[in-house]
Amino acid sequence: MEITDEVRERRERVFLIMAGIFLCAMTMLNILGITRFIQLGPMTLALGVLPYPLTFLCTDLISELYGRSRANFMVTVGLILNVFIIGTLWIANMMPSVGPESQPPWQVIHLAEEIALPNGTSVDGSVELFTLLYATTSGAVVASMMAYIAAQYCDVYMFHFWKKLTNGKHLWLRNNGSTIVSQGVDSFMVITVTFGAQFLAGAMSGGAMLMLMAHNYLFKLCVALADTLPFYAGVHYLKRYLEISDDELAEHRN
Repeated sequence: MEITDEVRERRERVFLIMAGIFLCAMTMLNILGITRFIQLGPMTLALGVLPYPLTFLCTDLISELYGRSRANFMVTVGLILNVFIIGTLWIANMMPSVGPESQPPWQVIHLAEEIALPNGTSVDGSVELFTLLYATTSGAVVASMMAYIAAQYCDVYMFHFWKKLTNGKHLWLRNNGSTIVSQGVDSFMVITVTFGAQFLAGAMSGGAMLMLMAHNYLFKLCVALADTLPFYAGVHYLKRYLEISDDELAEHRN
């Protein structure tokens, strides 16, 4: 079937929207990171985790509707953005700050006692706000990038593995089967790398790390199961809106 210019433009716009949501959720994870922990029912979660499960819904929709190469392309762009964020943070940390007399009052925080930072160091007295932000985000961004590489490519691979195995049937199986595995990889790696230095320094117990891993994964697992209906609805309506034929979907199994 010949694709008209109008349909081609629709497809590119929808891809851009889903890729934008994917990259936005990933960036929010890096910016918010572990700057705050929240209590969500029985789960203790880093604030940056909240939007992250949306990335797996986006990769699954793009894998289903656009194919494996498009999904891997989006994941690779996300990887490049991760490197850009890390580079920007590192350059900002290396550059000298202005003198004390030129600093606004909110730029310097006065600590009542010594505190341990996520990167394994500790500070006391007066400390720049950026120093605290850098300590809580830089390690999280590195951990996020490592987990991102493993989890997102794993998600795309597992999605197409299940799709090919079931001959394009059982949407729920490839949606949940790919996400459950990849979210486990992500949860294990991001907690291990982020808090590994504190664990080695004795500032965090192994039990606390395991609890964070379990809560992190439990939250992502619940979201993964909950996004089954949005995934079905997205495939159903977008397939018609984008005029994607069954033959095209069959080609995406490979």
